[in-house]
Amino acid sequence: MSYGTKHLIQCHCILPQFRNKESVVYHKFIVFSEIDDSDTVKSKYAQCNNCGVIHKIIDICKSEIAAGKDESRSILTIDDIKLMLPENLSQLLETYDCDLATFENAKYILDHQKWGEKLILVKENIEDEVTGKILFFESAERWRLETFSYSNTLEKQGSDE
Repeated sequence: MSYGTKHLIQCHCILPQFRNKESVVYHKFIVFSEIDDSDTVKSKYAQCNNCGVIHKIIDICKSEIAAGKDESRSILTIDDIKLMLPENLSQLLETYDCDLATFENAKYILDHQKWGEKLILVKENIEDEVTGKILFFESAERWRLETFSYSNTLEKQGSDE
């Protein structure tokens, strides 16, 4: 059974705050990929959200830079995907300032009728807790929001006293 997943791709560019570091820290950006029945990533192109270079996604967390290609009008954008989603779902994703990968993931869930799937819309650290909102897809016309919260610290398990 095919499925979709979000994952990180490393670019060759460096964010300004990391330019003067001793060890190089390359920029990473999130993409959405489809995995077919044979566990093979469906090849696609994605654009770095920092420098604009085009990457060919070849596997989970692996890409090749498309030589000599710094932009492409054939790559789906958020505006393109919004046209293919129900208006209220597009508005909800925009409200939470979701990235391209999240829009692609929502479209994939609707297109492949993956009812029961969920998307994290927002996740924040507040003191030692992680809180956020999840969007559950129940059907093509029905989805719901739920909040979540969990501790970000390890609690000591009992002692052998």
